[in-house]
Amino acid sequence: MPLAAGVAVRLRGATKIYDNGVAALGPLDLSVRSGEFVSLLGPSGCGKSTALRLIAGLSAPTAGGVQVASRGDRARYDVGFVFQEPTLMPWATVRRNVRLPLDLARMQRREAEASVDDALAQVGLTEFANVYPHELSGGMKMRVSLARALVTDPDVLLLDEPFAALDEITRFKLNNDLLSLWRKLHKTILFVTHSVFESVYLSQRILVMTSRPGRIQGEFRIDGPASRGEDFRTSGEYAAYCREVSASLANASIAGVQR
Repeated sequence: MPLAAGVAVRLRGATKIYDNGVAALGPLDLSVRSGEFVSLLGPSGCGKSTALRLIAGLSAPTAGGVQVASRGDRARYDVGFVFQEPTLMPWATVRRNVRLPLDLARMQRREAEASVDDALAQVGLTEFANVYPHELSGGMKMRVSLARALVTDPDVLLLDEPFAALDEITRFKLNNDLLSLWRKLHKTILFVTHSVFESVYLSQRILVMTSRPGRIQGEFRIDGPASRGEDFRTSGEYAAYCREVSASLANASIAGVQR
């Protein structure tokens, strides 16, 4: 069945059972609209990362269907993935790390360099194009990873707990920068996190997953201001959302154990 107009990602009854018999996911049903910022929230091991890997085509579902809206002849560029770790090549400069997907796609060098310049500018790393990963902070390495995901101009951006290992100040800054990029570039973002506070701050919609095998237990629409900042983070509205989502997460964890 083709995707409905305006839908970027859809999973229908998607399950994942690994060769060792572990049921990691599902059946999972979700739909993400084009340009939407959605967070998958759940306890560790609930299948959040597995869901992203299915959407990215890095793994095949055991059953069910996974659909991503395509731009036809540029289908290979439809999804960008930011992993938990930056996974940068230590022997390559920032520029070469960001250019890697374009090199693999055999893009012409001049066109590739222009795309790399744009991606580096979007994440504020233009001045660091020729340095090596060991010269960068953890936050800057994650910016390189984000630039590498953006360099192909994907419609859908998948982020798998990208800021979990960073200190709180850096994490808050990158949260704000990610929101600015989302508003500017109009990407569809699916963001995996185990942080209630981060999910409420970033998202238009939060999907709460049960313990393994992960399913959708709760859904919350966050009607905060379009341009979020510290005023929202310190507001009573934000605190109320966090309490409500936290309660749902606790119930989802219990539901997963009892299944």
